[in-house]
Amino acid sequence: MDSTIAALLFLVILFFSSPANLFPPSSPSSSPDLSTCLLSSGVHNFSVAKDSPFFIHLLTFSIQNLRFSRPYLPRQLAAVILPHDLPSLRASILCCRASSLTIRLRSGGHSYEGLSYLAASHAGSIAVIDLMNLDHIDVDTAGQTAWLQTGATLGQLYHAVASPTAVSSPQPLAFSAGSCPTVGSGGHIAGGGFGLLSRKYGLAADNVLDAILVTADGRFLDRESMGEDLFWAIRGGGGGTWGAVYAWKIQLQIVPNQVSAFIVNRPGSNHHVAEMIYVWQRVAPTLPDEFYLSCFVGGTLPESDRAGMSATFKGLYLGLASEALSLMADQFPELDLLDSEVQEMSWIESVVYFSGLKSGSSVDNLLDRDHHSKTFFKAKSDYVQTPIEFQDLLKMLNLLSTEPKAYLIMDPYGGSMARRRSDDLPFPHRSKNLYAIQHLIEWKDGEDDDGDRAERYMQWIREWYEFMGPMVSSGPRAAYVNYLDLDLGYRGWVIESGERGDPVEEARTWGERYFLGNYDRLVRVKTMIDPDNVFWNEQSIPPLTSSCRFRGNDKAYDL
Repeated sequence: MDSTIAALLFLVILFFSSPANLFPPSSPSSSPDLSTCLLSSGVHNFSVAKDSPFFIHLLTFSIQNLRFSRPYLPRQLAAVILPHDLPSLRASILCCRASSLTIRLRSGGHSYEGLSYLAASHAGSIAVIDLMNLDHIDVDTAGQTAWLQTGATLGQLYHAVASPTAVSSPQPLAFSAGSCPTVGSGGHIAGGGFGLLSRKYGLAADNVLDAILVTADGRFLDRESMGEDLFWAIRGGGGGTWGAVYAWKIQLQIVPNQVSAFIVNRPGSNHHVAEMIYVWQRVAPTLPDEFYLSCFVGGTLPESDRAGMSATFKGLYLGLASEALSLMADQFPELDLLDSEVQEMSWIESVVYFSGLKSGSSVDNLLDRDHHSKTFFKAKSDYVQTPIEFQDLLKMLNLLSTEPKAYLIMDPYGGSMARRRSDDLPFPHRSKNLYAIQHLIEWKDGEDDDGDRAERYMQWIREWYEFMGPMVSSGPRAAYVNYLDLDLGYRGWVIESGERGDPVEEARTWGERYFLGNYDRLVRVKTMIDPDNVFWNEQSIPPLTSSCRFRGNDKAYDL
């Protein structure tokens, strides 16, 4: 099934091996008009007319956080480009460089801080290279692998893996990644990619076998030609940093014909809900690898039929309902899970079940890139390594109940996640962690008319985050790079005195929170592959400056 891509790779390697083919007809040094450069390179799907409806549609279609939609978009946005194949992706990058534009790569538009399409004012004019048309997927059922282009959404991937043309293996195939179907595979895998199968099969990035990367100077690299250091970095080191990933080759996973799923809401007093969470945090990370059991906590959860504090438990078990019920009765009797609350279904049906799509959605709705429930939101993340004491949980819920727009998502770790080393990939949050917390505050269109109200929401979640500090990881307080949070710090290399700061030490502020002990290795890889920092955002990995490099024995080394 992936022979087409394999043949393409052979031809592209031959083409890109020639230095004469590294640049399009216009040299980057000549600063040509962007439109002329793109058209002469065979790229036709783009817009530079910032006030045209077409430009606005291309730009805003994939903006998932309404905090960053019009009228909030900065005026330095200069172009939106939609490459359709590997040569047009390469040409888009080189033409943007030739026109001195800051490049932003966008796969699905789910960057929590809008960094796949926005930049600080000092960045100059921005070109968004939107990868949505690079969404082809080839599934090899015999080899249990797939090649997917980086613009494909998770929903498109799941649909392709489970489609009738792909189902020729003895057992159904799946892929371990997130539950939101409109998330782009490019950014998701680049940051790690946690999902409902991760306790069994690891992260999305753990299951990447190969990749095709376009570098800042137009070179084409696969796993063999990029080397293991760069291949390591692109699998969890954050998106938009190393180059443009054109496609991933992934390992698919075998799942049972039938899985068991449930979503149950348990309302009650703050004291009662705290008791439930107190037990959950000890049970969920120690369940069999086949069992994922998350906990959502808030005052107005959609599954609750009344206002007030409640916990929603979402469970996926790779087995029969009777087995899931038995495990819950034995390990978590406080949940009081009923036979009628557990459903058996195929794995792809469970994807729809947990997707957040509208009630009545079908498997085909996974192909829809347009998320039906876009909102304004701010999110932050944490990792819990020691169970939170009951009295602290009660204090948490008492404070959480004061803001009905806020809620928590708690994802269990353990299982396969705990058996991997923290330096296997840049994503380091492995054996020491019981569960991850995503702190969110969310509001809808119409509630943002009052700017002061929006700022109050933002301030509330920041104060909540400070309150949570003593209960979560420390030294440093860890965070998940796919839940970008500019409150942790952001790039501002020119300090008030006008002197240039050290970008590596500045980025260490947030880099070590996302990547822990892997940060310095990521800096070395960045220096090797993109020393001019062509691919950057406000929280990307910076390269070492030239003063921090030396040569020895005719070989360059980085300190």
